Amino acid sequence: SFAYFTVKDRLPQILTRVIDTLHRHKNEFFEEHGEKGVEAEKRAISFLSKLRNELQTDKPVTPLEDELPDAALWNQYLDYQRNLSNGNGEPSWFQSPWLYVECYMYRRIHGALAQNPPIDNFDVFKEGKAQNFFESQEAVIALCTYFQELLKNIKDLDEKQLQEELFKLLQVSLWGNKCDLSFSAGEDSSQKSSPLKCLENMVPYILVNDMEKLWSLILNAKKGNREKSNVRVDIILDNAGFELLSDLVLADFLLSSKLADEVHFHGKSIPWYVSDTTKHDFNWTIKQLQSANHMWMSRCGINWEGNLKKGVWVYHDHMFWTLPHDFSSMAEVAPDLYADLQKSNLLLFKGDLNYRKLTGDRKWEYTVPFHQALNKFHPAPLCSLRTLKSDTQVGLKPGQGEQIQASEPDWMTSGKYGVVQFDATL
Repeated sequence: SFAYFTVKDRLPQILTRVIDTLHRHKNEFFEEHGEKGVEAEKRAISFLSKLRNELQTDKPVTPLEDELPDAALWNQYLDYQRNLSNGNGEPSWFQSPWLYVECYMYRRIHGALAQNPPIDNFDVFKEGKAQNFFESQEAVIALCTYFQELLKNIKDLDEKQLQEELFKLLQVSLWGNKCDLSFSAGEDSSQKSSPLKCLENMVPYILVNDMEKLWSLILNAKKGNREKSNVRVDIILDNAGFELLSDLVLADFLLSSKLADEVHFHGKSIPWYVSDTTKHDFNWTIKQLQSANHMWMSRCGINWEGNLKKGVWVYHDHMFWTLPHDFSSMAEVAPDLYADLQKSNLLLFKGDLNYRKLTGDRKWEYTVPFHQALNKFHPAPLCSLRTLKSDTQVGLKPGQGEQIQASEPDWMTSGKYGVVQFDATL
């Protein structure tokens, strides 16, 4: 399975890159922290080398020994996995659900640093994320320029034109999800050309396209909410770099067009899946734009800083997003987060990992309804914007999956296909 190759090849590659990154920063640690920094780097590397060895030799998954706030929840989850195995030995790297061991690896990477002050706040993936942003400059400029031009006459757009622009920016945000560093094991995955030029050609690759449903939901929320509370949209973020920029443009469009009154962003509280967005990445991206020597890039950055100050944009990073649980257990494991999401008019889930957690990462029949796969996770109307990079997909028409499979055996993992998949039923 794709899961097997991921655990066998891609995860050890990612660990090797992490170890290499720490090696390369040895002098920097010494300059900042003296011998203590170098000692911490050595300890972290030995911890990670041990982890890589455990993975490659299919050792049992061990409880977390750090004192971090989420350790108890992780260890409870390991007990749950042990009970699932019905006495068939301990859960090990190759004898466990892929989603679990992959999340577990990233949590152990975090633990290796967190337990080793003074380098405990070092993000081993930071350089790659920054590089993705800088190498996508051309696309960033194209998108910022397009958007700032659009804002000049956004007040004059009629409903049909607004819908067209929303659909365009949803597609840019969808295909922005191709820029994923955990998928390429850290190799370059930047967006080189203008993302707007090829949207027409990409439409046939959207296997489930619920943009019309999304539009009518947003429109109804807007019309129904004239008197009472604000229309709130939440974006559950995926990758930093170009994808994050495409999400920020979409969020600004929703506000500027008055389709929404506030946008809440949800990122990761620790470095995760190589390129996932943390609070640092979020703020860093806005600062980079502000200080860019390109008029429309800096205009975007300045406006977005303003949105945060005014409170019409809010950033959150709940611990739940970096736990191994799929979303059907959110109400039980993180009732505070579930209650917060219930206040939203629309939840946009970006990317493949969120899709795997929405659907429990199971080997579903392709035609199983999305609603059924969500397994009672319905805090609010929700939509997944996802390019396919793992072998789980639901909600297809009869025969649709088999037809593509016949000519493209790797269609579920190539990142070539996408979905804009909506579920309104509460």
